[in-house]
Amino acid sequence: MKFLLIHTSHRTGGLYILLLAGLLTGCNIAKHLPAKERLYDGTDIVMTADSTVSSDEQETLTTQLLELARPRPNAKLFGYPYKVGLYYFLGEPKKKKGLRSWFRKKFGEEPVFASARAISANIPIFEATLQNQGYFDSQVTGELKEEGYKARGVFQVEVKPRYYIDSVGFLVDSTPVRKALRVASRKTVFHKGDPYTFDNIKIERERISQAIKQQGFYYFLPDYVAVLADNDSTLHKTSLYFAIKPEIPEAAAVPYSIRNVYIYPNYSLSTAQVDTNRQLAYQSKSNFIIVDSSNRFNPKLFRDIVAVRPGARYNSLAQDLTLSRFINVGAFKFVRNRFEPAQQGDSAILDAHYYLTPYPTKSARVELDGTSRSNNFNGTQIILSWRNRNAIRRAELLTINANAGIEYQIGGGDQNVTNYRYGLDALLSFPRLVSPIRFRYDTRRKALPKTNVTAGYQTIIRGGLYRINSFQTTFGYAWRQSQQIEHVFQPFSANYVYVPLNQVGDDVYTILFDPEVSDIVKRQYQTTVFNSDQLILSSLYQFNYNSSPRTVSPNTFRLTANVEVAGNLASLLFRKQLPADDRNGLFGVPYAQFARFDVDSRLYRKVSSSITWANRLFMGIGIPYGNSKGFQLPFTKQYFVGGSNSIRAFRPRAIGPGLFTRDTIRNLPLFQDGGGDIRLEANTEIRAKFNKYIEGAVFVDAGNVWTYANVGTFGPGAQFTNKFYEQIAVGAGAGIRIDLSYFLIRLDLATPLRKPYQTEGSEWVIDKIAFGSSAWRKQNLVFNIAVGYPF
Repeated sequence: MKFLLIHTSHRTGGLYILLLAGLLTGCNIAKHLPAKERLYDGTDIVMTADSTVSSDEQETLTTQLLELARPRPNAKLFGYPYKVGLYYFLGEPKKKKGLRSWFRKKFGEEPVFASARAISANIPIFEATLQNQGYFDSQVTGELKEEGYKARGVFQVEVKPRYYIDSVGFLVDSTPVRKALRVASRKTVFHKGDPYTFDNIKIERERISQAIKQQGFYYFLPDYVAVLADNDSTLHKTSLYFAIKPEIPEAAAVPYSIRNVYIYPNYSLSTAQVDTNRQLAYQSKSNFIIVDSSNRFNPKLFRDIVAVRPGARYNSLAQDLTLSRFINVGAFKFVRNRFEPAQQGDSAILDAHYYLTPYPTKSARVELDGTSRSNNFNGTQIILSWRNRNAIRRAELLTINANAGIEYQIGGGDQNVTNYRYGLDALLSFPRLVSPIRFRYDTRRKALPKTNVTAGYQTIIRGGLYRINSFQTTFGYAWRQSQQIEHVFQPFSANYVYVPLNQVGDDVYTILFDPEVSDIVKRQYQTTVFNSDQLILSSLYQFNYNSSPRTVSPNTFRLTANVEVAGNLASLLFRKQLPADDRNGLFGVPYAQFARFDVDSRLYRKVSSSITWANRLFMGIGIPYGNSKGFQLPFTKQYFVGGSNSIRAFRPRAIGPGLFTRDTIRNLPLFQDGGGDIRLEANTEIRAKFNKYIEGAVFVDAGNVWTYANVGTFGPGAQFTNKFYEQIAVGAGAGIRIDLSYFLIRLDLATPLRKPYQTEGSEWVIDKIAFGSSAWRKQNLVFNIAVGYPF
C-alpha cells in the first residue's frame, strides 16, 4: 500500500504576524463565537491507495475531493480569518442600517461553523466521485478535529484499484430505433484499455442520442439509452453494453419526416397575426411555404440557408445548421422555430416553422474614435457609416464609410510629423459564392461562405512634405472550414498609388538640394515622391487558424499565413514598354511584379488566473521579379519594424534595412521612408492582471528587415545574407495597460539592448544603460502610447 498525505489549508504565518493581525483588528474571535461552536478551519485529505494507483492519480483525486468539500472556510490572511475579525470588530449592530451593520456587510464575513453533519454529508459525495472515476469499492470516513476555537475536517480515503475498459457492445435488433443504434455504434468514444469514467459514459449517451436524432427520431433523448456494466473484480476490467430501454415512449421510437417548412421572415410580436397569415403565403421553388407579403426577401436566400427540406427525414444536424446560418447571416435579429407533429397515414410527420425578426434594413451611424497604428501614429478620426443589410434582397450587406482624421506620431523625437487622412470606401458582402463557375462547397458548415467586393479611395497629406492618393478595389471569397480554420481567397486586387507633383512641399526640395544630406536619404525621397506612381494587380490567399475556445488547455494558438502574387497576368497581357522607363506599363503606369509570403504565429499560455505569457513570431519575404527586378517591393507592401506594435525599444521604422542606421541619435531629415522585403521578428511578453482595470507587462522584442536584392538605396549591409542573425535588434521594457472594457489603453516604456549597427565598437548596449543620465534617457528611452494589445 502507498501512503500519501496532502493538506490544503495553510498553517503558515509566524506568531509575530498572527499577533500583529490580531492587534490590527483589535478582536479576539474566540470570545465572540457562540458556546460550543468552532470556526471551520478547512479540510484535510489523508489518502491510502492501492499500489496500482500512481502518485499523480492520487494528487488529482485529492484536488477533486477538496474542490467538492463543504463547507468552505472563511478567507484568511497568513492563517488568520481576518474577515471574521472584521465581522466582530465593531460589535453587534444595534440598527439594520447603522454604521456597524454597514461595516460588517462591507468588510466582514459571517463565520463558518464546523459541523459533524457537514462532515457526514461529504462522505457519500466523495465515495460517488471515486466510483465515477472507476475506483470501485473505495471507502471514505471523516471526523472533526478541534484545536482551540477552530476545527478541521479530516477525511480518511482508501482508494481501491482502478477499473479499465475491456470491451464495448451495443444490443440491437430489427426495430427501427435499434437499427439506428447500430449505425450510431460506429463512432463510439470508448477504446479498449481506457480508464472507466462516468463522464465518458454520459458523453457516449449524448453522442448516441444525437446520432439517432440525425436519423429522424425527433423525440429521442439520452435518458432512453441504458448502460450495463459487467465488472471483472479479479482483473479490474469492465465490459460496457449500450441498449435502448424497453420502456421508451412510442413517439421516441418512430422516425419522423418533414412535411412542410413554413418561413415567416417579417415576424414580430406586435404584428404576429398578419406576419403568420398563411393566406398570404407562396411556395418557393425549393417547396418552402413563405409568408412575406412585403416581398422583402428573395426566396433564393432561404434555399441557401435552410437545410431542413420538405419530404426529407428529420435530421437534428440539419436543424442546427439552419438555426446557425439564420443567426450568422446577419440579417435577422431574432430567430425562433418550432416543430409541429402530425400523422399522415402510417407515417409520422413534422411541420417546421421558422419565425424570423429582421434587423432594420437601413441604418446610419457616426463614430468618433481614437486610432493607433503600428508606426506609432495616434490620433482621432470621424467615420460616417451607412449600412443596408438586404441590398439585393438576399441578405447582402452593403456598407459605405466616409472618414476623416488627423494623426500625430508619438515617440518620433524631433522627426514627428502630422498626417491628415480622408477616405471613402464601400463593401458589398454576399452570403454565398458569386462566380460564373459553380463551386461545390461543404453544405454542412454552420456559416455560409461569403463573397466580398470592395472599392475605396484614400488620401494622406503628410504635413509639409507630400500627398499620397490611393485607389483600391478587391474581389474575393471567405469561408470557414471549421470553427478553428478560415480561408480567404482574393483572386483580384487592384491598387493604384500616386503622388501629385503639384502638391510636393518645399521641405522635400530642401532635403534634395541640401549638400549635408546623404545621397541615401535623397534617393529615398526621390523614390518615394517622384517615382511612386505604381499599379499593383495581385491575387491573395490567406489561411487563419485559431485553437478551439472550448479546450481546457492553458495554451491558445493562432496562425495567419498569407501568399500574394502580383503582376503575372498583367505581364502576359500587357508588354508595352514605357517611354521614359525600361519597364512595362498599363495606362502609362508601371505595374509591380512580386511574390510575397509571410506567417504570423502567436502562442498564449495561461500561467495562472491573473498571469498570461504571450508570444509572437513573424516571418515574411517578398521577392520582386520581372517588371520589378532590381527594385524593392511597392511601398505599401514593404515590411517595417519599430513602433508600438513591433519592436517597442525603437521608434517607428527606426530599424534597418539590415545595418542601415536610422536611429534617432542621428539628426536625420524628417520622415525618412523605407522598409524591407524580408522581415523577421519575435516578441515575448508576460502580462499580469492586477485588478479589473489595471494590467502590467514586461517584454522583450527582437527583429529586423532586409532588402531581397542589393538595390543600392541603403548602402552595404542592407541585403539579406546568411549572417542575418548578426543584425538583429533587441529591446526590452515594461508597460501599464488600462482596461476600459470597450478598449484598452497601453503605455509601454522600452530601451534598446542591442542595436544592429555598432555603437562604440559593439552592437550590445546593455552595459551602457544609464537611467540617471538625461542625455542617455533622451536618446534611448522610447515611450509608446497605443490602443489594444501589441499582439
